Order: sequence, then structure tokens, then C-alpha cells
Amino acid sequence: MKRKRRPNNSMRRTIWFWFMEFVLVTFLLLWICQVLFLQNFYDRMKTNDIMRLADKMVTLYQKGSYEDEFLNIAIENDLCIEVRDRFKRSAYQQHIMGGSCFIHGYNNHARKILDKLMESENSVYYGWDEHPVTKSKVLIYARVIGPKDNPQGYLILNTPLAPVSATVSIIRRQLIIITILLGLIAVIISMIVSDRLSKPIVRVTKDAEQLAHGNYDIQFDGSGYDEAERLAETLTYASREINRVDTMQRDLIANASHDLRTPLTMLKAYAEMIRDLSGDNPVKRNEHLQVIIEETDRLTALVNDILDLSKYENGKMTLERSEFDMEERLNEIVDRYRGLSEVSGYTFTLETDGPAPVCCDAGKIEQVICNLMNNAMNYTGEDKQIFVTLSHEQDGIRIAVRDTGKGMDQETLSRIFDKYYRSENYKRAVRGTGLGLSIVKAILRMHDYAFGVDSTVGVGSTFWFIIHSDEPPKLQKTDSEPGSSKA
Repeated sequence: MKRKRRPNNSMRRTIWFWFMEFVLVTFLLLWICQVLFLQNFYDRMKTNDIMRLADKMVTLYQKGSYEDEFLNIAIENDLCIEVRDRFKRSAYQQHIMGGSCFIHGYNNHARKILDKLMESENSVYYGWDEHPVTKSKVLIYARVIGPKDNPQGYLILNTPLAPVSATVSIIRRQLIIITILLGLIAVIISMIVSDRLSKPIVRVTKDAEQLAHGNYDIQFDGSGYDEAERLAETLTYASREINRVDTMQRDLIANASHDLRTPLTMLKAYAEMIRDLSGDNPVKRNEHLQVIIEETDRLTALVNDILDLSKYENGKMTLERSEFDMEERLNEIVDRYRGLSEVSGYTFTLETDGPAPVCCDAGKIEQVICNLMNNAMNYTGEDKQIFVTLSHEQDGIRIAVRDTGKGMDQETLSRIFDKYYRSENYKRAVRGTGLGLSIVKAILRMHDYAFGVDSTVGVGSTFWFIIHSDEPPKLQKTDSEPGSSKA
């Protein structure tokens, strides 16, 4: 199904919408706070202020010296003040607003306020009223000085509440102008920001489309922002890994096809020879059947190696660790190979420096040793000498297999553990499937053992690995000697 392409400016539009939503919500909150709730906020603020001042004035009154402080408070906060004693007689008055004081001289308002104060349950009364002359709104506050059942006196305060309707009208006009200006600015800024933010994403998207079409050498460019750069680096790494896996898959198919073609051709050819030529000749027939059996074994070994290597690389193979003596096991392996000496002329020499108790997967480590010895048989010199050594070192038990062949150059050393790679430095027929050293590498990496190969051109090669004992596993080591390499 064809994938529907999204327009390149979709991210720009998304960022623009987000920014505009933020601006609109901000201005909506400003309109609500500054226009609709400004009066209520102002009234609550004035009420809280007058309560705070009343507490301070009660404290000053109880100390005895309060007239000067009361005058300053009245001037600074636009207050009318009246203090009455316990008998409700006037003890102090401050007419800071002159005739505009609500509690002085108008229909005995102070007396009415005291009556309401006495009716309250918490010894405090406050409320809003209208001045009979100025028609302005005033805030009235009264409280008992001392306990209500035995008061020291009474404090009455009033202050005008400025009308905010005119202020609201001015603020509304200002907000309209500011909203229009900031809206235009927001559009411009959002377009610029969205363009800058979307450019690296658009570049990465275009590069990803090339990756989807099989161009694995693409270099993603996310320069501009840290997140886009990290995304580009991740995609670049992914493209390289996909390229590597794709190359390995093609190589595997090509090499496997090549290795399978030869034995299949042999099987077909000898089967046809049996049918057409040697069917009635027991000797020839048996020779041809033996070739078919050997080629079938070769096919089986190749398929088994491919399956095993696939399990190792996919992490589906598990280790079954056990404790055993490596020296004893190595003697058994070498003794089996010594049986070939009488037939093929190989000489196997084993050198050990004592018992070597280890804990690892015995079967898989034996497979490693056998693969290394098979490799040595293919590439050793004309003397057909193969040396196997076991030595105790600081890092653990070191096992090495050395041949006397022509050795390897640096290019060969760097690829010797790759699948299907074979050195050309041999003269005899090569045994194996080309996967032996790859399986060695996979098994040793599963154990987390150090391994490598030392080789000198014209002298021979030594493949080695170290079974770690008491110390934790270490990374692969690299010798500084010329002509040596570590996988």
C-alpha cells in the first residue's frame, strides 16, 4: 500500500497553533483577572490591609502610647479612626478625611456600627456601605479591644473604596491595543520559530525517505537543535547497522550458495556415474558412493555450522558451565587427533604446565579447540607440525594452537575471524566450511574470554584464548609486537 505523504509544513503549523493557543490563553487570563475580577480583588485587598492595621493599632492602644502612631497610620492609609472606651464613650478620633469620614457626624453611624459589633460572634465586624453625602463606597471595620465579656474598648475604622470602573475601562482599552499588537508579534515569532524548529526535522525526514528506498550510506543532518542532532546521530548509526547487516546477509547468501553448489554438483555427478557407468562394478560403485557420503557429510557440516553460528549471533545459544580439568580434557582431544598421524602424517605436540581446573561450557570450549586445530591442519607447513600449549598466566589459563605455515599479513589478520574468509597461504586441500573461526569468536565472546592471533610472515601463526579463573573477564588484549593482531 502506498504511504500517504504528509506535507512538509505540518510541523510548522503545529508549532504555530501551539504558540497561538498559549498567547490566547495568556490574554484570556489577563482579561479575566484585570477586567472581570479587578473590583473583587481590590475589595479583598483593602479588607486584608485594614485587618492587618487594626491588629497593629490594638497592640499600640494596649501599650498606652498610641496617638502619634495612629495619626501616621491614618495619614499613610487614608483612614478615619475612632476609639471608644469600655463604656462606649469616645476616647480618640482622627478625621483624616474631614467631612468624608463615614463614622463621624452622620446619623450616629458609629453607634450603629458598635451595635452590629456586639451582635457578632467573633468580636469583629466589617462591611461596605455608601457615604450619605459623597455617595462613595466605604469599607467599615470594627473590633473589640480585649475580651468581649470584659472589653478594654472598641476600635472603629473606615476607608473609602475607590471606584474601579473607570480604571477597568482604561485597562480594557489598553488590553485591546496590547492584544492586537502582541497577536501580530506572536504570528511573526511563531512563524520564525516554527520554521527554525522544523527545518532539521524536514531534513531528517527527507534523508529517512532515502534510507527507506535502500540508500544506506546516507548521512543524516540534524544540525540546529540538540534533540534533532541526537535523532540524526541515532538514524545515521541505524543506517550503518542496517547496511552492515544487509552486507552480511548478501555475503552469507553468496558464500553459502557457493559452498552448497560444489557438493551438490559432486553429488549429482557421482550419482549419474553410478547410474550410467559403475552401477554394475562393485569397486567403482563403492568409490563413488563414498564420495557421495563424504559430500553429504560436508553439506551436513556446513548447514550445522550455519545454524550454530546463527544461534550464537542471535543470542539463542546458552552456556552450560561445569567444573573440569582443562589439562585432562586437552589431552583427550589431542589424543584423538594423533590418530590422524598414521594416515595423514600430522604431528601433534601438547605442552602443559600442570592441572588447570576451570568452570566453563566444556562442549563449546572443546569445539573451539577442535576448530583451531582443524585450522592449523589446513595452514601448517610441509612438516605438518602443530603445537598445542596450556599455560597458567596472571589472567587465567592460556590455551594456544600454533602452526608452522607461511603466516599472515596485517590485512589477513584483520579479517581472519570473518565468516567464510580463508587465507590463501596454503597448498593442501582445505578442510571445513569457512565458518570455524567465526564460531570460535562467537563462543569466546559468549564466555567473555580474551582471544586473538599472533602471526609472523614466514614463521607461522598462533591462535590463543584465555579462560579466566579467579579474576573477572577482561577485554581482548592487543600485543604491541609487530606482525601480531588480536580479534
